[in-house]
Amino acid sequence: MAPPVAPGTVQIWSDLGCPWSHAVIWRLWDARRRLGVEDRVRFDHHAFPLELFNNEPTPRPMRDADGRVAAQLAPRAGWQPWSAPDHAWPVTLLPPMEAVLAAKFQSLAASELLDRELRRAFWAESRCISLRHVILEVANECDGLDVAALAEALDDGRARRALFDDWAIARTDEVRGSAHLFAPDGTNDENPGITIGWTADDSPAGGTTWIEADDPTAIEGLVRRAVG
Repeated sequence: MAPPVAPGTVQIWSDLGCPWSHAVIWRLWDARRRLGVEDRVRFDHHAFPLELFNNEPTPRPMRDADGRVAAQLAPRAGWQPWSAPDHAWPVTLLPPMEAVLAAKFQSLAASELLDRELRRAFWAESRCISLRHVILEVANECDGLDVAALAEALDDGRARRALFDDWAIARTDEVRGSAHLFAPDGTNDENPGITIGWTADDSPAGGTTWIEADDPTAIEGLVRRAVG
C-alpha cells in the first residue's frame, strides 16, 4: 500500500517521462498558487518507473504522440518536439527519478523543485536528463538546492533503494499509474479530472490518444484536502 500522506502534503506517483504527469504536475503547481497555499502544502514525489514495469524504454513514438495531446491540458508547461540529436534521447529515466528522491534528504521543497525543473529540461528543452552532469546542471538552476549535497547523494546511491522500494509499492493495486495523487485523508485520483481515450491502429505509436473529458479544477480538491 502507498505510504501514509502527511498533513499539508500531496503525494505524487509518476514517471518523469510521462507527458500526462507533466501536465498534471504543472496544474498542481498552478492550483497551489491560485489557492494561496504555497507555504502550507508540499509535494511528496514517488517514482512510478514505467521502464521497470515494461522491461523496456517507453517507445519514443508513443511518448511523442501522447505529448502532443497532453500539451492541450497544460499549454504553458513547456512542450516542444525533441530537437536534440536522436542519440541524445534518454534511454532511461531512472537516474533523474533517483535524483528527485535524493533531493528529499534536503527537503520536500528541494525535491519538488528539482522534479519540476527536470521535467522542463526534458519536455521543453530537449535535454538528456538521464546523464549525471545534466541532472546537476538542472539542479544548479534550482534556487536553494544544495547541488554538492545532491551530487554526493547520487554518487553514493543513498536514494537508489528508495526508488526500488517505490517500484515495489507501485506494483500494488493501490497505485494505478502516472500520475496518481493522494491526499492526507485518503482521497486519491489518477490524472485528476482527466479521462484519456485510446484506440489501437497502425501508426508508429501503435494507437491514437485523445482526451475524452477534462475538468481543470478537479486537482484543486486534492490541494484543499492537503490543507485540511
